[in-house]
Amino acid sequence: MKKTALIILHNGVEEIEIVTPIDILRRGGIEVTVASQTEELLAEGRNGITIKADRSLASIEDETFDAVVLPGGPGIPQNVRPDNRIKHILQRHHEAGSLVAAICAAPVIVNDAGILEGKNFTSHFSVEDELTTVDPTKAVIEDGNLITSRGAGTATAFSLAILAKLTDQATAEAVADSICLMQAQ
Repeated sequence: MKKTALIILHNGVEEIEIVTPIDILRRGGIEVTVASQTEELLAEGRNGITIKADRSLASIEDETFDAVVLPGGPGIPQNVRPDNRIKHILQRHHEAGSLVAAICAAPVIVNDAGILEGKNFTSHFSVEDELTTVDPTKAVIEDGNLITSRGAGTATAFSLAILAKLTDQATAEAVADSICLMQAQ
């Protein structure tokens, strides 16, 4: 049976942080569902790029996935943070042992859901004042069933870490090779 991932789309999303995990996970054989936070399936990212979801968040609220991925961006504080449904989805999946992954400013939502306590994690520097135990020295941090990452520039490494956790390292390496991911020289 295929592994499944839910990726939550919101207005103001950092486009790289949503498109990269969709692409990498689908290349790795994961069944990805992109759910729009609103009933409107189209959302505008921080740079004016329109992204289309597969379904609305309301339509998948009771479903369970192997992973929930929350991209960041400037929409996190005003659009995502007030939405208790997202915190509930994160809590429910965390309690079920599913992978919870958040990048950029999105770890503040994971923190609001009570998942960061006692965990090693990283986030975007813009939320370090609030998330005072953040580790800013690593691009991606995995702690149990939690994966966090710094921001748009770390989206590929973040996505490959999620893929490796859902499948195996060989699958993640094969996808990295297929996209010609090269290490800095």
